Amino acid sequence: MTRNAAAPARQQWRHCSSDAANIGLALDEGYSVLDGVIGGVNAPIAMIGVAEKGYVSVELTATGAGGHSSMPSNDNAAVRLARAVARLAGEPMPARLNGPTAAMFDGIAPYSDGTMRVALANRWLLGPLVKRQLLASPDTAAAIRTTTAPTMLDAGTKDNVLPQSARAVVNHRILPGDTVESVLAHDRRVIGDPNVRVRALGPAHNPSRPVSTGSPEFQSLASVIRASFPEAAVAPGLVLGATDGRHYEGVARGVLRFSPITMRKADVTRFHGNDERIGIADYMRAIVFFERLVSGSPRPDSSAERPR
Repeated sequence: MTRNAAAPARQQWRHCSSDAANIGLALDEGYSVLDGVIGGVNAPIAMIGVAEKGYVSVELTATGAGGHSSMPSNDNAAVRLARAVARLAGEPMPARLNGPTAAMFDGIAPYSDGTMRVALANRWLLGPLVKRQLLASPDTAAAIRTTTAPTMLDAGTKDNVLPQSARAVVNHRILPGDTVESVLAHDRRVIGDPNVRVRALGPAHNPSRPVSTGSPEFQSLASVIRASFPEAAVAPGLVLGATDGRHYEGVARGVLRFSPITMRKADVTRFHGNDERIGIADYMRAIVFFERLVSGSPRPDSSAERPR
């Protein structure tokens, strides 16, 4: 199921909900087998998304008196808005090493190099150091905090006219433990200007409900992954984007996110870009994976089943 299938996913959810469905495992896209993608990890990691971040875009609107640019006043909507955006960018929401992200670190620690393994296994002592290292890179920082990303700015209609209004949109991907309401409260507090209106744009949703790694759904999926990708270690993870899996949380006991393909560094650079593709061997292995998952009988690879 892809993100472009959101409307059908909602329709299927309504159908399942009306029939009081009791689904065990709902599987959507998410992570894959990451081979050489996570720095410092010495084995392919089959990452199962046990939760996904929430989503809200926040609109900031400022107003001013306007007038001619030859006689600028302090009541400038563009300046007021720029200050608000700068404050949000300069004071993001706090980083946390808990929940699905902590479970991911626990899962990959045994396969990490020496220094990284010691740091991840002793977060009770080295937590501040680990957090500082993760915050140094955008891709890892996103795993431990609700992100703040100004994406749209609009003010003024002519170069010699002071704008009477200015608008910005800031996109947040919400870490489990935060909510849409707590994000809005944070933004209003940080901006600290009653003349800047802050409101959520729809659609918005809170983070998904994490699935326990001890649940039958996780264990069943992990066993199929181990049979299909015996070279990979299995670990839980937090999906940073949005999937259709969230629509099934009301009707499925466990919503997990995993794509049965191997993702290498070169594949990551092609993701949603030029030459995006799946190799033939990976495609054939994915078919075997889904056969095992649907049949409920994972078994070790045989020479006939291995992709050539």
